[in-house]
Amino acid sequence: MSSQNQLSRRFFLQQSGLSLGAVALASLLADDDAGQPSPPTPLPGGEGGLSGLPHFAPKARRVIYLLQSGAPSQLDLFDYKPRLADMRGVDLPDSVRRGQRLTGMTATQERFPIAPSMYRFARHGQSGQWISELLPHTASIADDLCFIKSMHTEAINHDPAITFFQSGAQLAGRPSMGAWLAYGLGSESRDLPAFVVMISQGSGNPADQPLYDRLWGSGFLPSQYQGVKFRSTGDPVLFLSNPDGIDAATRRRMLDDLARLNQMRLDATGDPEIRTRIAAYELASRMQTAVPELTDISSEPRRVLDMYGPEVRTPGSYAYNCLLARRLAERGVRFVQLFHRGWDQHVNLPRQITGQARDTDQPSTALIKDLKARGLLDDTLVIWGGEFGRTVYCQGTLSADNYGRDHHPRCFTFWLAGGGIKPGFSYGQTDDFSYNIDENAVHVHDLHATMLHCLGIDHRRLTYRYQGRNHRLTDVHGNVVREVLA
Repeated sequence: MSSQNQLSRRFFLQQSGLSLGAVALASLLADDDAGQPSPPTPLPGGEGGLSGLPHFAPKARRVIYLLQSGAPSQLDLFDYKPRLADMRGVDLPDSVRRGQRLTGMTATQERFPIAPSMYRFARHGQSGQWISELLPHTASIADDLCFIKSMHTEAINHDPAITFFQSGAQLAGRPSMGAWLAYGLGSESRDLPAFVVMISQGSGNPADQPLYDRLWGSGFLPSQYQGVKFRSTGDPVLFLSNPDGIDAATRRRMLDDLARLNQMRLDATGDPEIRTRIAAYELASRMQTAVPELTDISSEPRRVLDMYGPEVRTPGSYAYNCLLARRLAERGVRFVQLFHRGWDQHVNLPRQITGQARDTDQPSTALIKDLKARGLLDDTLVIWGGEFGRTVYCQGTLSADNYGRDHHPRCFTFWLAGGGIKPGFSYGQTDDFSYNIDENAVHVHDLHATMLHCLGIDHRRLTYRYQGRNHRLTDVHGNVVREVLA
């Protein structure tokens, strides 16, 4: 190519304000934006949300998800298997295990001795739900609960399994379910986030699996939709208080000036993260009043505090977080998620699960009763469960008074209540070993689809275009479990 031609071509591109890289980038962006939903349109009386949602009349307006991190043993809590009592110490038959994969923690065991639950079960309520003696308070609300005993997942280890439940994918990077709801429905509150997360440490396994902030992240959605984590010490939200020497009026002037600067930058670049930053500063300003009032439980009647149990006055406890969940629901927060750690009981299960059940039984029950008494349960969907189940065979040594259980993704139990769910109902059936599902299997994607349905959302239509394809919480899977709907 001649020097004259090179100069002419370069001159043309420079004069037209383009470069070859810019042309290519524009082409890619045009493809990536095709079919992208328009920016959220604010809903009356709230903040954010997409126009056109909900797709149909919802039964639930909000979700409280009580995630029991570490995986509770369905065999010791809800999935009653009386025939196992006569099989204690017998190896699990190969015809039951069917060569299914095992974790590295038990794959090298020479034997897989059956460990029946050492806890008594009884029927409760008019519905006759089987519930373990470990959960006497839960037994009192049996007729308000819908048990799904046939949950299953592909993930066999904690991090991919809990990531799967949170985002519909085992690999990190997708939006969490709370972020999807914040994006699609927005918040009913102007003064609080649409998505709030709280974490408590149980008295079961103190070395339980860690939890990472990405579990309530927004993934490829704009970051304004990520969950806001409430802390148990200091300010519930970081930097909520004004710095020393800064009064409210000065703070307001600073925020107004900052908003003008950010708006100028937004007008110049169109970067959606700048819009997120503006909204975050304004929400934080309103939260300075709303959050202290929210977390001050001194106005709660004594009978309500007593209902949640002795730890309700301890910030960061599961009981305290359950009470805050009800208060957040009252104030229009769309998605509240409680993570309670300590259910990973590979060894010493009887000792560990006793404390863990004590942590959660009374507060979970109080939350249901409290919501119901205030007329909130009808439009609040409450979900309780872990990332997978536990094995019928013992991990390690089986003794007369001790056993442990390994991870088991093939079947486990969840319960749901309120928000369009059929009360006093049990769905799904496992085999006599609680090892395989005999009927009505429910996958993680099915649970997500059902949750969205209760909120008036067709899970196939809540999408976000990213890297050339429309993504959704249920990926390309999921069916609404209509049998559990009221």
